[in-house]
Amino acid sequence: MDNDRFAVVVLAAGLGARMKSDLPKVLHEVAGRPMLGFVLDSVAALEPDRIVVVVGADMQAVAELAAPHETVVQDPPLGTGHAVMEAMKGLDGYHGATGGGDVLVVYGDTPLLNAATLRRMLDLRRQAEAPDLVGLAFRPDDPGHYGRVIRNSSGRVLRIVEFADADEAERHIDLCNGGVLLADAPLLYALLGRCGQDNVKREIYLTGVFGLAFQMGLDARVIETDSEEVLGVNSRADLAVVETVLQTRLRARALADGASLVDPSTVWFSADTALGRDVTIEPYVFFGPGVSLGDGATVRAFSHIEGTQIDAGAVVGPFARLRAGTTVGAGARVGNFVEVKNTVMGPGAKAMHLTYLGDTALGEKANVGAGTITCNYDGARKHKTEIGAGAFIGSNTALVAPVTVGPGAVVGAGSTITKDVPGDALAVSRATQETREGGAARLRERRKAQRGTEPEEGET
Repeated sequence: MDNDRFAVVVLAAGLGARMKSDLPKVLHEVAGRPMLGFVLDSVAALEPDRIVVVVGADMQAVAELAAPHETVVQDPPLGTGHAVMEAMKGLDGYHGATGGGDVLVVYGDTPLLNAATLRRMLDLRRQAEAPDLVGLAFRPDDPGHYGRVIRNSSGRVLRIVEFADADEAERHIDLCNGGVLLADAPLLYALLGRCGQDNVKREIYLTGVFGLAFQMGLDARVIETDSEEVLGVNSRADLAVVETVLQTRLRARALADGASLVDPSTVWFSADTALGRDVTIEPYVFFGPGVSLGDGATVRAFSHIEGTQIDAGAVVGPFARLRAGTTVGAGARVGNFVEVKNTVMGPGAKAMHLTYLGDTALGEKANVGAGTITCNYDGARKHKTEIGAGAFIGSNTALVAPVTVGPGAVVGAGSTITKDVPGDALAVSRATQETREGGAARLRERRKAQRGTEPEEGET
């Protein structure tokens, strides 16, 4: 490699027929994020000059996820080698006679691929006596249907053969193709132009360049990595395996960074979950995308949290649901069977039982009683409820938004509040209770007379 200039091609045109989904394969999520996002982050960390993503026809959603990187449409799909050729046509200055630099080819359905491994490949190509091509290989416990890497005694790659095209002896080889390729761009483009379609699938295989390189006397090598890193996703089962691996890594990272997980295997993280120090997470907690926990925060069992900031010392759950746009202030409490959406709870605020807070601003140390709901939706639009600092909302209250309860105000239990309540005011809105002495006994007698029989046990 004459210089450090290189581009990256990400292959993301696969439909993923075995996924049995209308969603393009690389948009299927792992740890709350599309697979392609992980791959783009890994290659971006290498600081390439350009990144080109190959997409299929009618894959606008994939192109939007890939932005601001360039995209090239492969139509019709004629194999991985053809996809790389289509991408390189847009890499001006890389593949022509006056071109220069390397091209790194990766797959968009390998979300566990590590930037450090790709860096090892780049470093090998930058050595004084660098190989012309560098591939990535691994040794799985069960080689299964992976392509096999055929090498000679000196370690030069003779060819890579797809499982469908391999003979019985080749299928017994345990060194498998990891799919990643790094090569001098003009050389790679020339080799791809010579690749035929003489295979079971009648496609242009990217792996064909290794056999051609050997025939031309060129040096091709592979570096090895662990089998987890190159796990590709071609089915729902594969997706579940990758999810399991990633969740194990995320749990290990959380523990290493100072969080306490009471039962790690039952906690489900998103890739972007951010945890402070001395955080405690009880069993069966699910974190969707966009969650951060401050130092010393606690999430109790069976809580579901997404798009939420939980500040230092706050306690959430058990059985709480926090939805997008929520902030739980320092030392605040969200109790059991409480749902909170698009709401800011001030420091020390409390909503402890059976409550719904939607589109609400809850002031510092305000207290919301059990069974309270903010009626934020009128069937057409959302409206805001504001509850001032130190206010107390009695149990079983309905706050019909838009409405404001001022600081220090008290709302009596069972009220339906439709008008603003000034600060330090007491608001009660309920029907007048009427008690009729002996009324229950008279009611039972009337019912008995109507039916002509004694009521069954437990009836009234």
